[in-house]
Amino acid sequence: MLRILYILYLCLFVVPVFVVLTILTALTVIVGCLLGGEKIFAYYPGMIWSWLTCHLVLCPVKVKGRENIDRKKSYVFVANHQGAFDIFLIYGFLGVPIKWVMKAGIAKIPFVGAACRAAGFIFVDNSTAKAAARSVLEAERSLKNGASVVVFPEGSRTYDGKMIRFKKGAYQMAADQHLPIVPITLNGPFDVLPIGSLNIHRHKMEMVIHPPIQTEGMDASHKGLQQMADKTQDIIASALWDQYK
Repeated sequence: MLRILYILYLCLFVVPVFVVLTILTALTVIVGCLLGGEKIFAYYPGMIWSWLTCHLVLCPVKVKGRENIDRKKSYVFVANHQGAFDIFLIYGFLGVPIKWVMKAGIAKIPFVGAACRAAGFIFVDNSTAKAAARSVLEAERSLKNGASVVVFPEGSRTYDGKMIRFKKGAYQMAADQHLPIVPITLNGPFDVLPIGSLNIHRHKMEMVIHPPIQTEGMDASHKGLQQMADKTQDIIASALWDQYK
């Protein structure tokens, strides 16, 4: 009975409100950034949109470790990728202005794609090795301008809640720009909305922000980057709930 009531609540209230919020947020970002306010409009409208979305679907959120990061510094954040609500969880509750490194397909979503472009988010093109390298360079330009970026090193959402091996692109960016890497553990988004489903479930979510890892003197060879990727994956795994390990 509760599930039926929740579905009705989603269909009759959440979905219409979410669509309106998404359009208004996208338009605000586009206009604000075009008028020269990228520093404000590339982050705050999306942050509010994400925060409201988590509360609209009645999913309680817990954040641990926010004291590990400094809003005045730039970082490369790396997180496990459980589901679509990873974005809402990080964007709405991290508390630090960020730019996203995201799949090129998101650029095709009406309003959202245009807003992401206006905000200076980075679309990753993995069609060729040359295109992928160009995406990394574009992300590095954002880092040079004082931004922090968020990357999902798995490359795609998990199909079973468990992580796959991390790729090296995020770590190349961090090494090239000498920026700290901050691992983030996400718990719960897989149960809210897993890949391949439109069936939202009310479920608690948790974000654990681990201490930064300094990259000064880091081995930037192929082997060294993969070792750092594996190290951060182990850190993230250490805070996963048992069902995701």
